[in-house]
Parts: sequence; C-alpha cells; structure tokens
Amino acid sequence: MPSNRINRIEEEIKRALASVIQNDVKDDRLSGMTSVTRVEVTSDLKYSKIFVSVYDTDKKREASIDALNHGAAFIRTRLSKMLNIRRVPELKFVLDDSIEYSMKISKLLDEVQKKDNE
Repeated sequence: MPSNRINRIEEEIKRALASVIQNDVKDDRLSGMTSVTRVEVTSDLKYSKIFVSVYDTDKKREASIDALNHGAAFIRTRLSKMLNIRRVPELKFVLDDSIEYSMKISKLLDEVQKKDNE
C-alpha cells in the first residue's frame, strides 16, 4: 500500500504532466484529446508508469503513446523544473483504455435494461 507521501507525489506528477503535455510537447503524432488518468511511482522514486487516455482512433492512440515515450526525456526535464522533489522518476507512458471499457460496459447495461423493460 503506497504511503501518503507517494500518493502526494503521484498527484503532483499527474498535475504537472497534464500541463507539460498540453503546453510544451509539440509532436504532430500527439492527439489533442490526450489526458493523464493515473500515475504510479515506485517507492524508491526511480520509475513511474503514466497511464494516458487518448480519445481518438486506434492508430492515433498508438502514435500518441509512441510520441510521449519518445519525448520522455524532454518531459522529465520540464517536470524537474516544475516539481520540488530531489529526483524526478523515469517516465514510461502506457495506454489506459479504462474509459473506453467503462463506456462499453455502460452501453451493454443500457441495452440489457432496455430489453428488460420491453
């Protein structure tokens, strides 16, 4: 179970990453509908896994994740200027499809409810 300190650092990284991705990353492969959904940091603060949701086509999703992983060093440098921590963890961006999955489940539940009402 992560400590409160780790949770606070994860939230700060999430907030700062959202700003950096929106304002500083100038990659054509990056979709405009990209958002950081969750950040997981190891207890030694060396590594972090960044879960990113991209509301676009499958091809654009993969391209956005590739663009973020390609620019991870640049993003990490920007984070080091924004955050007041000794070591900014290495960044690994991962596609988070939980929003799409929850929308699919919601749609299926609506269909089941509609059939039950008939």
